[in-house]
Amino acid sequence: MISALLSRVISLGLGTLYPAYASYKAVRTKDVKEYVKWMMYWIVFALFTSLETFTDFFFSWFPFYYEIKIVLLIWLLSPATKGSSLLYRKFVHPALVRREQKIDDLITAAQTRSYDTAMELGKKGARYISGMVMEGALRAPGVMAEIVNQGSGQMGLDPRRAQPAYRQASIREVEDTTYNLRPGVADIYMSDDEIGEQSIIPTQEEMEFAESDSAEVES
Repeated sequence: MISALLSRVISLGLGTLYPAYASYKAVRTKDVKEYVKWMMYWIVFALFTSLETFTDFFFSWFPFYYEIKIVLLIWLLSPATKGSSLLYRKFVHPALVRREQKIDDLITAAQTRSYDTAMELGKKGARYISGMVMEGALRAPGVMAEIVNQGSGQMGLDPRRAQPAYRQASIREVEDTTYNLRPGVADIYMSDDEIGEQSIIPTQEEMEFAESDSAEVES
């Protein structure tokens, strides 16, 4: 039995490459008979390839399936059998003539629908792109400000320097500061002990002045 790969290689050589070269010869020599012959073959072969896509999936398990495909290709190509010309004249051409108008209408409708679909998709794409551009333009100032703020934050000073350069002073510190700003003034701030000593122990002048006052009173 022939494998699927070998069958595909044979089909490519017999069903595609050789007919393509024969069609080239017919076009080059301008032989109308050969030209019509190979045109009929290509139409039948297109139908054969379309049908082959389904049969390979459903009937590839059938015994001698690939051998039957190769024999059928040889029958289509052989000048003795003229299988492609026979199939075209007996079946393909009459079927196409009967359904030609419907096929043309379907093709025209498909072309119009595809054009409308392509235009609609193009409009949707243009609206989507324009919306993205407008959204980016509106968000650009905020993004730039955020970038600038992040940059300035990274280049900022030491957090300890960012604290205020002043703090609330206590009363004691204010007194010490006032005293230091007046170095020429005598010490007027005395403790309670110093005040007590000065009020209890009189000076020599105060004693003499007191004795003179007492003598005047006695006299």
